[in-house]
Amino acid sequence: MKMGKLLHRLLLFAVRLSLKMKSVLYWSLIYCLCGIFASFAVLELCWNLIIRPTKTLHWRIRESPPACLNDPSLGTHCYVRVKLREFRSEYRVVAMDMRGYGESDAPKSISSYRWDLLMQDVKDMVESLGYNRCLLVAHDWGGLLAWLFSIHYPEMVTKLIVLNCPHPSAFTARPQPQAAAPALRKVFTSRRTGVRSKSGQMTKEDLEAYLYNFSQPGALIGPINYYRNIFSSLTLRETEVKSPVLLLWGEKDAFLGQEMAEMSRPYAKAGFRLHLISGASHWLQQDQPDIVNTLIWTFLKEGEGSRSYRT
Repeated sequence: MKMGKLLHRLLLFAVRLSLKMKSVLYWSLIYCLCGIFASFAVLELCWNLIIRPTKTLHWRIRESPPACLNDPSLGTHCYVRVKLREFRSEYRVVAMDMRGYGESDAPKSISSYRWDLLMQDVKDMVESLGYNRCLLVAHDWGGLLAWLFSIHYPEMVTKLIVLNCPHPSAFTARPQPQAAAPALRKVFTSRRTGVRSKSGQMTKEDLEAYLYNFSQPGALIGPINYYRNIFSSLTLRETEVKSPVLLLWGEKDAFLGQEMAEMSRPYAKAGFRLHLISGASHWLQQDQPDIVNTLIWTFLKEGEGSRSYRT
């Protein structure tokens, strides 16, 4: 009997030790990769200081917004809702500026960007509009938040539609080291990371709208704080998504590996549909807007109907 208890304790110790070692190795890898990429970024900064000393650290605040930001046909900007053209014929469409972006509040503290607070923002937005459920559509950072929101507030999400962002657990299943984020202009326009479709490429005015917002004093604090808090979202106790999921993925995404899309499948327990869009970049809604809209319409019309999300 004593020998059996001792063996049982040894096995438990071995399992716990192996799990601990796995965690230590994983985070060691993450921080080493971050250090490597940070070193490259510092070297690039030093090189730019040598060859372009006056331009490298120059910060130009754009005084006047481009015309597209004041165009009423694109929607009415306020703290609650804007109009989007494609789906407003049958749905009440709300595009939300996450905290730290656009004209939403942008607190400076890192703790203000915890994922529980960001999820509460989404919950408050839905409820402030008089609803208790929604069809949730999101891309990139918004996609990560949408996955988390669907996990923690399953009763509030009728269907989940995510563009180019895997389930949070897919990040830990296989870390995907990517190059450090280049300048905003390069992200949208370079051959490797930018919008690939010529018809979907940003106009000078579109790009100026982004540059105008991010050039304002303190405008980058909020977006950077998202990165500072990302690791707190990756280890989840609950991982199951109980809403039907549509995941759209541009196969030429330069930031996230395509295999991460397929890794998201096991976490969607109420149905999972993955569409890889040929030739599309990370910005697939700009690259292939017609295909993206058609796939979303098809998904929305299936099963529950177009009005089931209402209170």
